Amino acid sequence: MPNTYLLENNGQCIDWPDLPAPPPIDRQYRLYRFLTEIEDILIATPEPEAQLKQIIPRVQQLLEQSPWLFFDPLQPDPEKGWEVQMLYDEPEFPLTVQIVAWEPGSQSPIHNHGAWGIVAMLQGEEKNTFWQRSATSEHPHRITQIGHQNLACGDIIGILPDAIHHITALGDQPTVSFNLYGATDYNARYEFDPHQHTAQIF
Repeated sequence: MPNTYLLENNGQCIDWPDLPAPPPIDRQYRLYRFLTEIEDILIATPEPEAQLKQIIPRVQQLLEQSPWLFFDPLQPDPEKGWEVQMLYDEPEFPLTVQIVAWEPGSQSPIHNHGAWGIVAMLQGEEKNTFWQRSATSEHPHRITQIGHQNLACGDIIGILPDAIHHITALGDQPTVSFNLYGATDYNARYEFDPHQHTAQIF
């Protein structure tokens, strides 16, 4: 049975099983309808956690009715170790939809997103490692590792804007996920170095 999680701004990852069911539909749930409904949620609901609570069930609904996402899985670039396919990115619209593929064994930088995010696993397995800010007067960008959660095919995690994590692709096949992000504050999106205690905007 797929699992649903919420990664909070403090790095705590909690089970989030009791999400509301999406409204019933009378036809195939296509991407354009999904985007329109998400826009309505974003307008009516200002808080990121409340937005995620309503959007995740619609992501589940979209994936259940979108076999085209699984026909020809995205392959990672062998030199970079990853690849991104943009499904939707419109200027001045606070929503980005991507398919992301990682080579087995590859690892992302430690980062936050400066936006809420949703990652739904389509193929493979990845380890999400979570970090918490632990600033000192000497090192204001110091972070501490506090836990991890493995995500398998079908699992979904909602990520709040200031949550810090990195992913590692597990197993012997590429990890592929459906990723959705809200409006990004690029002045608050960082890559962290836990050894040097630094953070750089990226």
